[in-house]
Amino acid sequence: MNLLRRVGAAALFALVLSPSTWAAQPPVIVAFGDSLTAGLGVAAEQNYPSRLEQTLRAAGYPHRVINAGISGDTTAGGLRRVDAVLALHPVIVILEFGANDGLRGAPLPEIRANLDQIIRRLQTAKIRVVLAGMKLPPNYGPEYTDRFAALYAELARQRHAALIPFFLDGVAGVDGLNQADGLHPTAEGYRIIVDRIWPRLRPLLGRRPR
Repeated sequence: MNLLRRVGAAALFALVLSPSTWAAQPPVIVAFGDSLTAGLGVAAEQNYPSRLEQTLRAAGYPHRVINAGISGDTTAGGLRRVDAVLALHPVIVILEFGANDGLRGAPLPEIRANLDQIIRRLQTAKIRVVLAGMKLPPNYGPEYTDRFAALYAELARQRHAALIPFFLDGVAGVDGLNQADGLHPTAEGYRIIVDRIWPRLRPLLGRRPR
């Protein structure tokens, strides 16, 4: 369910439910990002957070995956939404931001600083962070695109966060895996994304309940 439709209720629950009540709930994973997370252009059950929850269930994990993707969002927008994510009490956050910043030519120090603040705030709350790396089309120039791609690995190393080197690995630029805009994956593209994310996520989940 999209965060915009549940953030009010989630924040209220965070205030009124006791810690023991939260502990009784299934662990929460928040998919936090922009339109690539929201699943622009595909049915709700076909976006990557929904497919990831299906994968978790099939593997015997009880975790819920909450879709906190908002189309058009930037790293600055993500930073403004951190409190709403914290109110959901996730154990893991998959952080997918930066593509919109990069496509607008935002300053790289600004992108990095925003991501760094998001990661630090999540980690301060004892939340495991999986950082999804992004890349830009080559027409933005090699200096900008290379430095943009590199900042994700640098941040992950500095903050000891798990890293997905490239969120769209195996999907970007592949016919049939992207919608007509050439930017957003199809349902099949999202299936491949989840297949690539799963090996990075699984070690963070701990042992499956018996």
